[in-house]
Amino acid sequence: MLKYIVRRVLQAIPVLFGLSIVLFAFVHLLPGDPTRAILGQHATPELVARLRESLGLDKPLWEQYVLYIGQLLRGDLGVSIVTGAAVSSEFVARFPGTVELTIAALIFAVGFGIPLGRFAARHPQGVRDASVTVISLLGISIPVFVLGLSLQWIFGAQMKILPTSGRIDPRLNLDIRTNFMLVDSLLAGRANVFVDALRHLVLPAIALGSIPLAIITRITRASVLDVANEDYVRTARAKGLTERRVDGRHIMRNAWLPVTTVIGLQVGSLLAGAVITETVFGWNGVGKWVVEAIQDRDYFVVQSSILIFALIFLVVNLVVDIGYAYLNPRIRYG
Repeated sequence: MLKYIVRRVLQAIPVLFGLSIVLFAFVHLLPGDPTRAILGQHATPELVARLRESLGLDKPLWEQYVLYIGQLLRGDLGVSIVTGAAVSSEFVARFPGTVELTIAALIFAVGFGIPLGRFAARHPQGVRDASVTVISLLGISIPVFVLGLSLQWIFGAQMKILPTSGRIDPRLNLDIRTNFMLVDSLLAGRANVFVDALRHLVLPAIALGSIPLAIITRITRASVLDVANEDYVRTARAKGLTERRVDGRHIMRNAWLPVTTVIGLQVGSLLAGAVITETVFGWNGVGKWVVEAIQDRDYFVVQSSILIFALIFLVVNLVVDIGYAYLNPRIRYG
């Protein structure tokens, strides 16, 4: 197992290196000039030239890339062109918001997706199965921004029961320690702030978790049906075991592998989908930050944040692969 982990870590190095090249080229090929975003469209050419020189944008692209890689190897993610703040400090400040939203969306997707998939598998080719199929197809088909705006209009503008933007009511004073609003409110012992932060989390979590919910539902249904037709399941029923024990010990235990794979992969999808969701709901996280950085041509912010997301995705995949050995002892990694 240790050799496998070391090999996977070493394999991640060329992946991240290749991604850094693609990102660097893509970001610098975007139309527009970051100096114009900072100084405005009416800045004089002399002022623009001085700013480009101070930011190192007057150097050839290959030299800029070499300098950027050198910074990364030293653990320096660079400095925001627009704000002048270190990318690492801004990322640390905003990442808890994205993590909080991602976890909530994953809980929503898994909490409803697995039971719906199991429910559909128990009633195959029937009305209940068809209803779950329709729900899952709608979840995959509706774009996140359309669903988000629809939720805002229904529950915020019409019913007025849930907030539509932000992470917390700005009128509430909260001592920020971890940047996790739910955690900070509990640490402060303020139940009203915790409830308010939870209410702000509901709509964006539903919007972000809708596609993973549909995917997990479909995979769970297919996996449970596949295992339920195995000979050892029929043998267990023939021995007189209760349906609950057959379902828990024989069916779900063997159906978990593909479901676990999908759940692990959805973490990366949720982080990527958070870009749209955070923009729609005005959520102060990394996704909204990256969108603003793209608009301002803030190269270091875009490159470094996406590289960190890629690293997180690789780590999650490694954790899922290691979890296979726990879920299925027959799997061994060399």
